[in-house]
Formats: sequence, C-alpha cells, structure tokens
Amino acid sequence: MNVAVVTVGDELLAGRTTNTNATWLCERLDDRGVSVERVTTVPDRIADIARVVNEYRAEYDAVVVTGGLGPTHDDVTMAGVAAAVGRSLEEHGDALAWLEEDGYSRADLTDGTTHLPSGARALHNETGVAPGAVLEGIYVLPGVPSEMKAMFESIESEFAGTRTYREEVIADEPESALLDRIADVRERFDVDVGSYPGGTVRLSLQSTDEATVAEAAAWLRERVDEPDE
Repeated sequence: MNVAVVTVGDELLAGRTTNTNATWLCERLDDRGVSVERVTTVPDRIADIARVVNEYRAEYDAVVVTGGLGPTHDDVTMAGVAAAVGRSLEEHGDALAWLEEDGYSRADLTDGTTHLPSGARALHNETGVAPGAVLEGIYVLPGVPSEMKAMFESIESEFAGTRTYREEVIADEPESALLDRIADVRERFDVDVGSYPGGTVRLSLQSTDEATVAEAAAWLRERVDEPDE
C-alpha cells in the first residue's frame, strides 16, 4: 500500500509551527508496512488543497490529510477535499449525533462544524469537536496533534502493507571511504542501504526479510570501523 500525506496550514509554511504530525504519521504508517511516497504541505486555500488532493488520490492508494478542520474562516480543508472529488458540503447526521452524545446541542455548535463532503464516512473526534471524514481513499484528520493521533488510531487498521525490517551500522569513517563496502553488501544481500553522514556515518539496512537484514548488518559491522563506546 502506498500513501501520500498532506498537511494543511499557513502556520506550517511560515515556520511558526513544527510539522510533528507528518513525522508521527510517517512513523506509524511505516510501522504498518505502508510506503509513504509523498509528504506535502499546502496553505489554507481551497484551490491548493483540492489540486494536491485530486492529484494524489489518482496516484496513491490513500491520501491522509491533516489540519484545517473546524468552522472558522481559515478551516477550509473539508471544502478543499469536497472540491477535489466534486461533492458538496452538507451536515452529517452521524457527526451531529456523536457531538450531541458528548453533551453538545446544535445551538452550541458553530455553523459548519458538522458539514462534511456529501457521502463521506464521518470519523468521531474523541478528544475534540471537529469530526474527520473518509471518502474515495481520502482520510481527513484534525491538525491538533492529540486529536489527529486519536482519530488515526481509530482507523489505522485500514492501512496495511508488507513490513520492512531495519538495522543500523555506525561507521567512524568518511562516507566516501565506505562506497566499496556499501556496494558489496548490496550485491551480497537483498537489502536497501541508506547512508547518512554526520559526525559518524549511519548506514541503514532494510529488507522485507528479517534474517537477511540481520545477516547483512553483521557482515557489514565486521568490515567498518565502528566508533569507540
């Protein structure tokens, strides 16, 4: 299963808010064997949201959108998603019923709070107010991290793929000096290798076979200079 993650918010693009939602979602999806192939941040503009979501829903098995839910003037994500799939926004009975069960009356709710794209499946917000939605492979989640995490956990079983196993080897050598051994381990074992230099070089080995990764990592550790403990 391959997925694109779209985060919505002017504050993310301005650097005023750290995009922890994208990191958390990528980690959780990766843990489930799902391949995240795009992470894109868009402003609070209906046209931008609609364009990106429409493009990605044609390319990937699912699109996870987070941020910009609610009834205020800059919460336009639902409208953008509705535009992407050519649907109207309308009050969702299940979303309203859930909020009423939580103690809200219709009079308590700002107009538009429970408006979702026509035909969408509502996702209850266990820790907040604004509901999420699912339609045509698009999953729309809140931007508040606690709300996003709780809502994702309620539907994460809908995301599945082939699990990937990883091991890391730390080399106390220049990255350029390791090129021959990186090539050798790729040739000997069916693994992907990522190289991430810093004070040392972190070599990340991964495969869908756990034993192969373990063997490749052991082979490589014997052939690099590891840093002193």
